[in-house]
Amino acid sequence: MQIDLTGKTAVVTGSTAGIGYAIALGLAQSNARVVVNGRTPSRVDEAVRRLRDEVDPSLVSGVAADLGSASGCAALFEAEPLADILVNNLGVYGLEDFFDTSDETWLRFFEVNVMAGVRMSRFYLPKMIERGWGRVIFLSSESGLNIPADMIHYGVTKTADLALSRGLAKRVAGTGVTVNAVLPGPTLSEGVWVMLQAEQSKSGRPIEEVAAGFVKAHRPSSIIGRAATAEEVANLVVYVASPLSSATTGAALRVDGGVVDTIA
Repeated sequence: MQIDLTGKTAVVTGSTAGIGYAIALGLAQSNARVVVNGRTPSRVDEAVRRLRDEVDPSLVSGVAADLGSASGCAALFEAEPLADILVNNLGVYGLEDFFDTSDETWLRFFEVNVMAGVRMSRFYLPKMIERGWGRVIFLSSESGLNIPADMIHYGVTKTADLALSRGLAKRVAGTGVTVNAVLPGPTLSEGVWVMLQAEQSKSGRPIEEVAAGFVKAHRPSSIIGRAATAEEVANLVVYVASPLSSATTGAALRVDGGVVDTIA
């Protein structure tokens, strides 16, 4: 199976590190022109530099913009007015008890995890429809189905992403544009590494073993019994972004290691 995205432009939000960076790399390796996004110019420049070391440099550019606000989205739209592939990867997460979670935190999570995807899709989808081809992919989470008690606010936003992707798929039916959600489970990205760093330093065990212990303790339904890699998540996203996935739309595609205990 050959995935060739030559001539396609992909915008990947929140792509300076972690899953987003792995997605950007995978798309560029398939010959898409990739637009990297992050909040700060220094992080965007560094991600662009790293990517250009691995792929054709002409395929990679970057836009620094805080997409957790309407003005930040507008800055990205001005810099990149067209996209064939939109990956709504941007997201924030964090442990916090429901009774300690303020209105400000709820609203910030909703702005970043949901409204950024709303604004990005509202801008890019009509142009995809005009051209008769496009891919929109939301990075949801297994937490959108299996709401974690220690970060309910996060789970709620990821459930919203599922609803948004399904509704948009129906809205653009028959246009040649597909909309899907990808649901990672525990993934050994930079953010998770930071969360586990104290335990890794204390035990001296490899970070992969520490992450596997975390999965077994906190996500015992995991079938693979370990954290996925960012590349494993990116592999699914690249396929969904390709012409080969033309019969897949409105789907919630899990790359969660089997954490969600259902056959549906």
